[in-house]
Amino acid sequence: MEGEVVKSRFKRVCVFCGSSTGKRDCYRDAAIDLAQELVSRRLGLVYGGGSIGLMGLVSQAVHHGGGRVMGIIPRTLMNKEITGETVGETRPVDNMHQRKAEMARHSDCFIALPGGYGTMEELLEVITWAQLGIHDKPVGLLNVEGYYNNLLTFIDQAVEDGFIKPSQRNIIVSAPNAKDLIQKLEEYVSVREEVMGKAR
Repeated sequence: MEGEVVKSRFKRVCVFCGSSTGKRDCYRDAAIDLAQELVSRRLGLVYGGGSIGLMGLVSQAVHHGGGRVMGIIPRTLMNKEITGETVGETRPVDNMHQRKAEMARHSDCFIALPGGYGTMEELLEVITWAQLGIHDKPVGLLNVEGYYNNLLTFIDQAVEDGFIKPSQRNIIVSAPNAKDLIQKLEEYVSVREEVMGKAR
């Protein structure tokens, strides 16, 4: 498999993930696996900067694999004691809102690894932007050993109870490993594209 390049419709992938590595090895393994998948497809990484936690593992593995890495980080978090050393290109921004907007602007799709409040907040914002038609970039959950099962159950309940339209449930794709997830993202058809396809 090494050296083999898989063609992709994307150029850069935004990865949201924890600034902790979590308590289980499977999360660290998934971060490295995702990085290797990005490198094999020659996909650049856009992430929140820093070198701690899963974000550090992903960025360093992509960087060491020869991939392009762009870290977007608020100036207030640039203290190395807080975030560690950013690898690749660093783009300082003024605040967290600008960070998310810049991460989205420079990316063709989004992937969430396991994480906490920050990961969830970034993930839900890009899902909401897709729901509102602000972008039609695919959003993927790397559902490592069922980490996101409860979130997916909540979303299904929200559809069932009429808070999310059934067509908008398809904004999120999920898979248990990086290879399957990126394949699903490659095949993703947005709600807008589906409507346009039917209109032809």
